[in-house]
Amino acid sequence: MRRRELLMALAAGLPGWSQQVPEPVTVAVPAGPFLEGSSRAERDYAYALDAAAYGSDITRRQRWYEAEPPLREATTGAFHIMRDPVTNRLYARFIAATGHRAPGIDQKSWRRQRLIHPFSATLRFQWREGRPPPGREDHPVVLVSWDDAVAFARWLSQATGARWRLPHEREWEKAARGTDGRWYPWGRDFDPNRLNSADAGPFDTVPVGRYPQGASPFGLRDAAGQVYEWTTTPAGSDRFIVKGGAWDDRGCGVCRPAARHARPRQLRHILVGFRLVREP
Repeated sequence: MRRRELLMALAAGLPGWSQQVPEPVTVAVPAGPFLEGSSRAERDYAYALDAAAYGSDITRRQRWYEAEPPLREATTGAFHIMRDPVTNRLYARFIAATGHRAPGIDQKSWRRQRLIHPFSATLRFQWREGRPPPGREDHPVVLVSWDDAVAFARWLSQATGARWRLPHEREWEKAARGTDGRWYPWGRDFDPNRLNSADAGPFDTVPVGRYPQGASPFGLRDAAGQVYEWTTTPAGSDRFIVKGGAWDDRGCGVCRPAARHARPRQLRHILVGFRLVREP
């Protein structure tokens, strides 16, 4: 049996599998202005949250949030964006259809990335024989590079007949916070019960949509915490902006939609996934 046929047979054993590629649920974001970036007051609030959680002002000393643009009006066109991050279930269809590399990483490659997490932390996220870890079909896919996400978008465009792509940082931020400059998707004040962060979460990914009370004004879910998400906004040589915070963050200053960090395009991390924009 050829590799592609084997992968399709394996994927067919996933609960809820069907041959037809489902159209991902999206939320509509209209054209027009919104407030992007952050004020001094917002950044100071984020630093104070972090200091209380970690017992240290390290994020302030390392100036984590100083790369955020000042609060200002910006504009986007109209677009639709996936309501939830791409799941292992949907990503498995891509793997089965294309034979693309499944999410995973070996110990040598993991150490080369020089991340603080030990290789053992990756084991529960590693795919085996083209299939996601059992029971994690509806968790967000992780251990995917920027190029993996772009390849998935190309496949989904072909499979559905619509044009899918990674969001620009500005589009992602607008979808995540609405138009009024709120500090979190749900409002101004941090609430650990509205997101999957280490403040009140299980210190792991969870099925997408588990925190509907944390949705943005446009209905975007899991935009704070859960996993960081790739964007198509470059940040230096072979680096791109990721947004959103993750399940192992505490504080959670970094989970604000205005927060931004650059990561190498080849990075495969247990904290990083993605969602896509569908163009009108």
